[in-house]
Amino acid sequence: MESRFPFPVPGSQFPVAKTAAMSRHFLAIPDFSRAELDRLFALAESMRSGAYGKKPLAGKSLAMIFLKSSTRTRVSFEVGAWQLGGHALFLSSRDVQIGRGEPIPDTARVLSRYVDGIMIRTFAHSDVEQLAQYSSVPVINGLTDLLHPCQVLADILTMRQRFGSYEGKKVAWIGDGNNMANSWINAAYRLGFELMLACPEGYEPDQAILERAQRDGRVTLVRDPNQAAAGAHVVNTDVWASMGQEEEQAVREQAFADYQVDTALMKRAARDAIFLHCLPAHRGEEVTAEVIDGPQSCVFEEAENRLHIQKAIMAALIGGEPLA
Repeated sequence: MESRFPFPVPGSQFPVAKTAAMSRHFLAIPDFSRAELDRLFALAESMRSGAYGKKPLAGKSLAMIFLKSSTRTRVSFEVGAWQLGGHALFLSSRDVQIGRGEPIPDTARVLSRYVDGIMIRTFAHSDVEQLAQYSSVPVINGLTDLLHPCQVLADILTMRQRFGSYEGKKVAWIGDGNNMANSWINAAYRLGFELMLACPEGYEPDQAILERAQRDGRVTLVRDPNQAAAGAHVVNTDVWASMGQEEEQAVREQAFADYQVDTALMKRAARDAIFLHCLPAHRGEEVTAEVIDGPQSCVFEEAENRLHIQKAIMAALIGGEPLA
């Protein structure tokens, strides 16, 4: 993997505690090869089933930086680190000097001397990239406005558990071309399954991410949610206004009025199709209660799988679990 690190730091009088060569990051799904992702899924499944009994994080600490709040991300990472024998430190914007203007490179250099890994959940994707550039310990992307890779890996783990494999399956994304949509595109690009996204005009996914996947993968962008859902094995959506977009709620309600996942839309999918949502959900907006609380919904299995896939990621990047 190409190095992201500029060490030695110009002007530094002291060596860093760890060398850049020791670290590998997870900022986006294509950071791992398909073979490595399949190994992660297998590792996560062994953790879910109880077959994995190692403690690869024993004596190790994970710094968790939350510039965006979260229920699932905090609990799954914190519990996961503990279950692997490690310790997680919750750091909100009030607990780190980033919130008071400290440069991210300085925070990265300092934390690298204290902890064995860093997870960050923030707004700008450039923050995560800069943190990884200057960190000498692994950095994990817990969410940015551009990408949500841990969630989509949990979603694919859910697909594997329900269908046995993601191969030969069609995934439908209905709604906003947001960080979830971008990460689904990255997953389809790396793993090769079919993905069809239905997004209203003006709410498309990131153009560069989409174009790369369309050159090499089976990824299609359409306007009609019925077309996207037709024959799909997975129907997936998210809130119409994500965190930080609350002021756009009224405008977005109009733009997404025809993009609700309801019973009629689910009937266009495959007979054994499942419904996924990263949560929290707004019943009556992007999805009806009948769907999210119905027999095809796997949203709570999906939420649980955040724990298992993130444990696998931490075991690999911080605990030395091999992916080869």
